[in-house]
Amino acid sequence: MKPTKAEWPRMRCRFITADPVGAWDDFILMEWELDKCGWEDFHPHTETAFVVEGELHIECDGESVILGPGDTARVNPGRTARYSAPVYARMVTTYGPNPDGRESHSFRYFEI
Repeated sequence: MKPTKAEWPRMRCRFITADPVGAWDDFILMEWELDKCGWEDFHPHTETAFVVEGELHIECDGESVILGPGDTARVNPGRTARYSAPVYARMVTTYGPNPDGRESHSFRYFEI
């Protein structure tokens, strides 16, 4: 079951291109805002984050990076990643492609 926006009081997201339902052969573009919060989930597809504002922390496979405006980072498919903003971050992400239609899972929202 996917979390609902009511369960994310400090996180906002919107699909810019299309809501990824089922399989897709192109990239999905999305915008996220984090306000003293974060989330963790499993990625069946590639995810690339581009930070527009603030400071974004990403942890994956025992590595951590801190990104600022203009920085990018990629999480490869088959990995669990943890994204967080101790204060605030706004980012644009690309997902996919995902030709097999596998869903992200193990979603966990948290507040800082």
